Amino acid sequence: MQGIVNNAVYQNYLEWARHEYLSSRGVSFAELTQQGVIIVMVRAEIDYKQSLRAGDEFKVSVIASRPSKVRLMFDQEIRKLPAEELMVKALITTTAVNDRNKPYFPAELENLME
Repeated sequence: MQGIVNNAVYQNYLEWARHEYLSSRGVSFAELTQQGVIIVMVRAEIDYKQSLRAGDEFKVSVIASRPSKVRLMFDQEIRKLPAEELMVKALITTTAVNDRNKPYFPAELENLME
């Protein structure tokens, strides 16, 4: 409507990139869920620098870190191509919860750090 990508859509782009990141390291988000490993978002910090427009090409980067015993953090950027202009910078914090809804860090995620 305004000629720019709606702010909520960026979260879809970021999430898709996190799932691709997991997949590139041999971890299937769907399989984790089927096994009872439930990963939930705890915090989303998103800085909107510039707006994408319909038809823009862009890339989403993902760097994972483990800031605590039970947290997995994703540092992400969305950059417009070809000049790689920074459009969005995000810090997404997640954890896994067990069947008692308590946070933990499953062994299946150990190999995600770079």
